[in-house]
Amino acid sequence: MPERPFLARLAFARRYARSAVRERQRELFTSVPPAPHRPDPARWPDDRLTAAWLGHATVLLNLFGSWIVTDPALESRVGIGRGLAKLGPRRLIAPGLRPRELPRVDLLLLSHAHMDHTDLGTLRALPRDLPVLVQRGNRDLVRRFRNVTELEWGESVEVAGVHVESIEVRHWGARMVTDSHRGYGGFLLSKAGRTVVFAGDTAYTDAFARLRSRGSIDLAILPVGAYDPWIYNHASPEQAWQMFQALGGEYLLPIHHSTFRLSREPVDEPIRRLLAAAGEERWRVALTEVGETWSLK
Repeated sequence: MPERPFLARLAFARRYARSAVRERQRELFTSVPPAPHRPDPARWPDDRLTAAWLGHATVLLNLFGSWIVTDPALESRVGIGRGLAKLGPRRLIAPGLRPRELPRVDLLLLSHAHMDHTDLGTLRALPRDLPVLVQRGNRDLVRRFRNVTELEWGESVEVAGVHVESIEVRHWGARMVTDSHRGYGGFLLSKAGRTVVFAGDTAYTDAFARLRSRGSIDLAILPVGAYDPWIYNHASPEQAWQMFQALGGEYLLPIHHSTFRLSREPVDEPIRRLLAAAGEERWRVALTEVGETWSLK
């Protein structure tokens, strides 16, 4: 799917800004509820794959002793600006962990430049010596970090004992209106015989089916929300389940739902529809609530 034409993206940006202002006014007298679960990374052993969903596309992984965090967005809002002046959607639920509560992380993965995935406020709270992997054209957003690697689809690198490959997804990468040069993609992680797919953001694509020939996928982290009306950029829950089946995954960790109001579908609809699509195989859905922890030895 090609990126949106310039005028369409400009119109979207204007609508987004107007909606954000109205939402900010409504939120003045309400608080954000806490996450229903709280991970305890200090108790996670290093002899297995462990994952906790911290909200939206942020997942904390311990892959046999290598600690990884994906698309960290842990502030109260995502959007433009800083601190109290930040303009954008507010969290519907607090994150499973705050930045200061994260363990010492070995690797940071950023799938693309959208503000709900590359949150500069959260990134400023992370250590500058943390190794960072980004997709092509996004290095400038993470200049504060000392060790940054850009990857194109199909390129790979080893960091902290983890083999990481950039993989194809169906999305778009511009952070603002005109920076269409930015790449986007997911990551394929492998260590100690376990493999994890982190898709970031994607619409339905056959690209995941091509991963099946690469070997077993133990955990597929796929987005399931923000599809109404953005179905050309975000997969529906049923499409996410189809992609999961196509790649031959063992377990599915659904992300990109229930955290920010980015689209028109009801907040609880994505996970309900995903579980319905999974049917008798819903046991394969690893986590459904913010803060939950799952492991596989």
